[in-house]
Amino acid sequence: MEFTLPAPIDDVRRRVRAFVDERLIPLEADRVNYDEHENVREDVLARMRGEARAAGLWALQMPKSRGGGGLPFVGMAACYEEMNRSIFGPAAFNSAAPDDGNMMVLERVGTDAQKTRWLQPIVEGRVRSSFVMTEPHPGGGSDPAMIATTAEKRGDRWVVRGRKWFITGADAASHFLLIARTSDDARRGHTAFMFHRDQPGWRLLRRIPIMGPEEHGGHGELVFDGLEIDDGDRLLGVGEGLKVAQIRLGPARLTHCMRWLGLARRSLEIAQEYIGRRMSGGRRLADRESVQLQMGEAAMQVRIGRLLVMHAASKLDAGAMARNELSMAKVHVADALHRAVDTAIQLNGGRGYSKDTPLEWIYRYARQARLVDGASEVHKTVIARHLAEDAEAFFDWNRLDLPKRSTSA
Repeated sequence: MEFTLPAPIDDVRRRVRAFVDERLIPLEADRVNYDEHENVREDVLARMRGEARAAGLWALQMPKSRGGGGLPFVGMAACYEEMNRSIFGPAAFNSAAPDDGNMMVLERVGTDAQKTRWLQPIVEGRVRSSFVMTEPHPGGGSDPAMIATTAEKRGDRWVVRGRKWFITGADAASHFLLIARTSDDARRGHTAFMFHRDQPGWRLLRRIPIMGPEEHGGHGELVFDGLEIDDGDRLLGVGEGLKVAQIRLGPARLTHCMRWLGLARRSLEIAQEYIGRRMSGGRRLADRESVQLQMGEAAMQVRIGRLLVMHAASKLDAGAMARNELSMAKVHVADALHRAVDTAIQLNGGRGYSKDTPLEWIYRYARQARLVDGASEVHKTVIARHLAEDAEAFFDWNRLDLPKRSTSA
């Protein structure tokens, strides 16, 4: 087993790290660089995006033919981790959710015409996007089979009615990827569509207030009361909406984990610097065994998380679905992030609880990790189900769960 990065990938990683250290982290200390939702201000972000593009560090997950970096998932894991050592990092490199996941799924399933219209403007940073799937009760959440928003075929158009919520980035997005019900079939009753912000028949009801700092565009509640979508803006076949969702959500869960590892590392870096100089009872905090135990445990969990992420990334690069690996990484890294930042706040004392460091920002942001893209309990249930179904094969060293070929038109 090889645990070192190929030289070309490590070179990109080092350049990302230098950019984060030199250009992004210094911005965090001045509140003037934040918007009213505690994210990087748009004009500051535009300047940083221009610098990242000029440095050849733009949209590393996209093919070079589209102006991206052409990295495999393993390379993305190493670089995304470095990016999110700054709370402003992913957006500056055009690798933030939900654009990141939407770009990857459109690159994989879109037609050439769809890629030109819907994907390329996101890659170039001219527009932002949202993924529109989650619904209020009694609609679909962790169980997509409960999706109630409907799309009814009328001629060569689809008419959409229903409600969605916690749609990340909705208030700033122009391109939306929508999952709606098109029949009562339990497995093939959903279809995926693209629509533009300017199309009539829908509205942003509210930007939902949340505990943590927000992504650009917040988390919206959307109402559809007759949105019409051309059939040409349908992704894949009718009834393949859950397939589109699975193609998008699997890698997107892993890219969340990649970024969360960066936040966890940054938390421990802040803690390490402070305990190295803070004196108590004539000794540095770093010299106290109780402090060493906390730091050692948190660092170990982060490293375990990295191994899980890299294992899942290597499976994706090999063409596997990596369902169990993705779920395991999602559960563990969410917990590791919380442990790391909680430890860092505890060791920084009142300083960690204040806004003098980004630790309280990271702490509030980290709480969503156990909820987004499937609650931890859901992923544990998935793992348990596969264990029961696969028996000894669950632990097979050489297993590669390749996706089944589609039989649809």
